[in-house]
Amino acid sequence: KKKTVSFSSMPNDRKINSTAACISLMLEGCELKKVRSNSRMYSRFFVLDADMRSVRWEPSKKDSEKAKIEIKSVKEVRVGKKTPVLRSNGLSDQFPDECAFSIIYGDNYESLDLVASSADVVSAWVMGLRYLVSYGKHSPETPGTGHPSLRTSWISSVFDLADLDKSGLIPVSRAVQLIKALNPGMKTSTIELKFKELQKASERPGTEVACDLFVEAYCELCTRPEIFFLLVQFSSNKEYLGVKDLLMFLEVEQGMEGVTEEKCLEIVGKYEPSKEGREKGYLAIDGFTRYLLSADCSIFDPQHRKVCQDMAQPLSHYYISSAHSACLLEDNFWGRSDISGYISALGLGCRSIELVLWDGPEGEPVVYTSPSAASCVPFRAVVGLIDQHAFTASAYPLILCLVVRCSAPQQRLAAQCLRKTLGEKLYLEPPNPVASYLPSPEQLKGRILIKGKKLPPSCEDSEGEVSDEEEGWELARRLGQEDREAPEGGGPRRVRLSRELSELVSLCQAVPFQDFESSRRGQRYWEMCSFSEVEAGRFANECPAELVSYNKRFLSRIYPSPMRIDASNMNPQDFWKCGCQMVAMNYQTPGLMMDLNAGWFRQNGACGYVLRPAIMREEVSYFSANAKDSLPGVPAQLLHLKVISGQNLPKPKGSGAKGEVVEPYVCAEIHGIPADCAEHRTKTALQSGDNPIFDESLEFQINLPELAVLRFVVLDDDYIGDEFIAQYTIPFECLQPGYRHVPLQSLAGEPLPHATLFVHVAITDRRGGGKGHRRGLAGRRGRRVREYTSTKATGIKAIDEVFRTATQPLREATDLRENVQNALVSFKELCGLTPAANMKQCILTVSTWLLHSDSTLSVTLNLAEQYPPMEAQGPIPDLLRKVLTAYETMIQTSRTLIESADVVYGKLIQAQQAGMDFHKELHRIETKEGLRGRKLQKALESFAWNITVLKGQADLLKHAKAEALDNLWQIHNAGQSCGIGRNGSASPELSRLRAPLEPIPE
Repeated sequence: KKKTVSFSSMPNDRKINSTAACISLMLEGCELKKVRSNSRMYSRFFVLDADMRSVRWEPSKKDSEKAKIEIKSVKEVRVGKKTPVLRSNGLSDQFPDECAFSIIYGDNYESLDLVASSADVVSAWVMGLRYLVSYGKHSPETPGTGHPSLRTSWISSVFDLADLDKSGLIPVSRAVQLIKALNPGMKTSTIELKFKELQKASERPGTEVACDLFVEAYCELCTRPEIFFLLVQFSSNKEYLGVKDLLMFLEVEQGMEGVTEEKCLEIVGKYEPSKEGREKGYLAIDGFTRYLLSADCSIFDPQHRKVCQDMAQPLSHYYISSAHSACLLEDNFWGRSDISGYISALGLGCRSIELVLWDGPEGEPVVYTSPSAASCVPFRAVVGLIDQHAFTASAYPLILCLVVRCSAPQQRLAAQCLRKTLGEKLYLEPPNPVASYLPSPEQLKGRILIKGKKLPPSCEDSEGEVSDEEEGWELARRLGQEDREAPEGGGPRRVRLSRELSELVSLCQAVPFQDFESSRRGQRYWEMCSFSEVEAGRFANECPAELVSYNKRFLSRIYPSPMRIDASNMNPQDFWKCGCQMVAMNYQTPGLMMDLNAGWFRQNGACGYVLRPAIMREEVSYFSANAKDSLPGVPAQLLHLKVISGQNLPKPKGSGAKGEVVEPYVCAEIHGIPADCAEHRTKTALQSGDNPIFDESLEFQINLPELAVLRFVVLDDDYIGDEFIAQYTIPFECLQPGYRHVPLQSLAGEPLPHATLFVHVAITDRRGGGKGHRRGLAGRRGRRVREYTSTKATGIKAIDEVFRTATQPLREATDLRENVQNALVSFKELCGLTPAANMKQCILTVSTWLLHSDSTLSVTLNLAEQYPPMEAQGPIPDLLRKVLTAYETMIQTSRTLIESADVVYGKLIQAQQAGMDFHKELHRIETKEGLRGRKLQKALESFAWNITVLKGQADLLKHAKAEALDNLWQIHNAGQSCGIGRNGSASPELSRLRAPLEPIPE
């Protein structure tokens, strides 16, 4: 009978939890599809010989001695479509990447390309083959045979401590508690079932278990095959990682820089449970699993756990975490006002809170969201609470948005209360008339700003009339509670405002919005407008560029439509993409929109302020929020996301009727500018229990990384309707590369204990990244017309002549970058790696081939040279010759880039600065040239486009040079560590050149 293997945690299925289990599966054999170079596939039965020296297949037209591969001839085992045959056009869509693997063997580096029925089977074969290639035919240690392994010894010592009377037996209940303590999150019922199973199989029923049974139960329950597979991949010493292995894993796979052996020993000391492992510097499977689950290995960039962005820019250059109706715990219509809503919002880093003041029954103002709320909160109590909690989560300024619905006498009481309670925190200094922009969050640290209406300077009385804001009245009208008539003629409603309250408003003076042209000519930087989501949505769709431009100098606040009587939320991304700073959210309403808001403001130390993308802040820049493709000067990136497995997933709420079966799938969503919004899902993990294996690769193109958010959603696949299990939302800029665990949260955003997704993250540039090139199109690809970014004509001769000087440098910059990217992709593909791999992985791969070669094949890197050549001694097989040629091309294109970049960069910046010299004179030149209406608009757009393109392309070239230098540094570093380098140490000049890049001044 032909057998296959599953990693499923269902009790009756077989689980691979050691190298021995992989080899056992290979000895039994299974069916795999063999892929020929003509793209045809044939089913064959593959088996490992009993002496573990060869892999054979049958049936075969060859004689049995030829239908085999000797283990000693295997150079490498590759997972995925990593050979020209598997990448070929005819096959690329017939099976998923994770079901393919290749065995590279023989002196000519031939490939045996195979496709399995599932990723589980691939993992077992790859793990077993890699082990045999490294350690020959010696069978790996298994519990109970010969010398006990590091892990077995540790688990036995845990058992001995629990065996209080030293009888060699402990009660099952204690054994269950022990395993639960060692593996938090595992269900008691799962552990009890496993003990029953093992007791039955060994014919030792009863209420007590022996040490060997405890060890077996622990190994079966607590070994995660996907992590074990990873460990074996990096281990040079059987079933644990030595210090050098761990260092390699952290540098190569996790993208960590500056890792030392001391740091690795620190990790071993912190996470390895066995005393022997800690003493010897070994990290076995349990320690490795603990490390991968720890905060030290979080998917969230630790740099963003504290404030890490420039906080000295004007206030209008930041997104500001804003709440609407923060005091309501339920919906707007039937909600009850409750003071804890404010504590909750402020605790989450909210920096803008809305307070609607109404006349209170006791002569003092109260806070409602609408007159229908079942109870009201005294204004005095709310201000006391704000004083207490304003700066517990963030030191940066808090903006109180006052919407006044109370009489002038109660307004005076409100003003006195604010002054008395908030004291020095209240910002009352008048705006600086000479400045052009608002002060920065850094300058306003610890201060509370009042946003509201202000009496005109001409008014000298103790109170006066001002135009009212629409916010709040629509709902009052719906409820029949409106007590003021709208003015005749449909003009803006007028309200009485007391001087005391007016004097508290300084930097956030509320004014009505007329149109963008009036704002450009007459609005002062300390004046701000509020827009309903309907009005803002119209601007975002019809004139996004004007809204972006408006938000460079002025704050704008977007509030939910009054039709949202259920307190549902708008999508904040619809307004963030246009630069709107304050999108007021109903914090009390969970769901997708609140997930996006909460996830977005996790970055920058969760301080409630996030610096907007540079393209939205620069005085002259071209940005279309509704762009359908990459933006000029912003490098598009590819996110390669592999969803591997889930851990301790809870059942959906209210799913009791469905029983114990949860059949989850994962949706990965990108939210950002329209060109980036996308969603991909994994297959459903059927009958998988709490720990499903997904093993699926997803890919996204991100055109504006600074504004993108990644959301993971886990759903239960049900024919009636898919039910929510968990989610986690993270800004794209906060993603850490490598193998990471995603800490899942409930619908309300609360952490779910021990519930995680295990994923692999890789990010590459769009050019030279992404999908493997289709080999069938190789001829046509060579003739692909390269796309060049060019400048646009403004219609003003003097300006166009300046920008025309940049045409050639723009072409040169693109050629320099793309030549290197194309050479890198070719080299990585020939090494059998994805475009997401780094240079160190490529050099290590080549050195591994040489290590497993029987012949006197010798390839060395001459590290004495800054651009180290890869030299071969003696005859070399065809594949290796191609690799050396690709390496040489990559080195030469990198050299040309490094040596030419500064000159081309200088020309681009020179053209950009010459263009900017015209900026101040632009309106005079427009008038002189007689440009009006559409022609004028087109000229301004083209000018902004050209400035953006020149700065962006210069930026890209500067970063490309830095990456090329980093690749050289990695070549030196890897050449030394793997032994193929000669004559050198890592070039000190390269280390110096790897210093952080200075940003180009805005």
